[in-house]
Amino acid sequence: MKGSRFGLDFRWIYFVAKRFSLVDLKGAEAFTSRLSTLGICFGVMTLIIVISVMNGFQREFIDAIMEVSSYNVRAENLDMEARVAFEKFASEESAIECAVAFTESESLLVSADGRQGVALVRAIEADVMEKDSGFAQEARVVRGSFDLQSAMVSEDGERLEPCVLGIALARSLNVGIGDEVNFYATDSGDSLLEAFSHPRKFFVAGIFLTGYADINSSYAFVALPSQTEKIEKLIYGIKTKNSAGEGALAKKIQLEFPDAKISLWKEYNRSFFSVLRVEKNMLMLLVVLIFVVVAINIFNSMRRIVFERRAEISTLSALGAKIHSVKNIFIMRGFLIGLRGAIAGLVLGLFFCVNIKSVFTVLSSALFYLQYFFALIFSPQNALTLSENPMFAVYANIPARMYAHEIIFITLFGIFSAAFSAWAASREILNASISEVLHEN
Repeated sequence: MKGSRFGLDFRWIYFVAKRFSLVDLKGAEAFTSRLSTLGICFGVMTLIIVISVMNGFQREFIDAIMEVSSYNVRAENLDMEARVAFEKFASEESAIECAVAFTESESLLVSADGRQGVALVRAIEADVMEKDSGFAQEARVVRGSFDLQSAMVSEDGERLEPCVLGIALARSLNVGIGDEVNFYATDSGDSLLEAFSHPRKFFVAGIFLTGYADINSSYAFVALPSQTEKIEKLIYGIKTKNSAGEGALAKKIQLEFPDAKISLWKEYNRSFFSVLRVEKNMLMLLVVLIFVVVAINIFNSMRRIVFERRAEISTLSALGAKIHSVKNIFIMRGFLIGLRGAIAGLVLGLFFCVNIKSVFTVLSSALFYLQYFFALIFSPQNALTLSENPMFAVYANIPARMYAHEIIFITLFGIFSAAFSAWAASREILNASISEVLHEN
């Protein structure tokens, strides 16, 4: 019985709200209503596009760091017996996708022409590209090959081991494929390289590129020595099949190997990811101001409509309508404004995100031809020097990453911001008595 009464009230409220909307199809109310709907639509669309592009922009950094540098989980301080046991554990554990052994050391790299660069030299398993698919995907080889096994004999008969450099590091050293590079250890007690005064020569076998500039400018890979027992600081980088289970896996490893030092990627890159989170939150806060402006507009519009509809409100109240039901009419109207705008913004936002590359390509061409047109009119001599803005091509290659929970939150926020504004405005209903209103009319 209560359910049927609620359904009857809802249908009545919806019917009256629609009738009020039809009455206000012309004039200032219609313009304000359309402006509010467009504001919600623009806000939802903009926020979805901005957040999705920001997600894609940040994920390029995060993926490069996760796959190439930090891994999901790290295990350190394992002695030789524990290393054998750990490798067996990693091969049998279903939650582990791969476990790669490596060690690293800071080094000074000097090219044949004397150019210098500081690098983090990481000695890694030679078959890492076959063993770790994520690493192979993120560390894209742009020249040469990621071959850490094939040595080369120099012109003076010296055997040179291969190394693979980040593209920015190779550019700063002015080296290419086959060029020699001297590695100087910065610590005389380093187990990977010899003392600072004794260089080790390598030749450049490959040059790689990732989505994170710091890795491109500071990483050099060499082959992990076969006798790893001589390496005190051997680290196992572990990648999980499901990132949500990395915490549980870390606890399990700690229980199995209590003397090991276990760290998660969030701990290892805490400051960097905190900055990304703050950047994203501040950007979302700035765009949310669109909804604040629209909500204020809806609030003022609803207040005016409530005042202009005093006679109808009084009549409904005189005929037995309850105050909260009359208020719900205006809340429903605000809800419908938000719903229309949010759904339209959702569709447009998803469309632009899915076709982000085409959108930026069209924008780039449109802006170029617009500039070219005005240049022909006002400055014909400069028209031939114009070209398309290369930044559009950069933006077009950033993949928009959409997460369901963020899109749902943005859409609901757009809907309920309008409904909340209407609720706030409806609180002034019947400040004057029914008899006074009816007497005035």
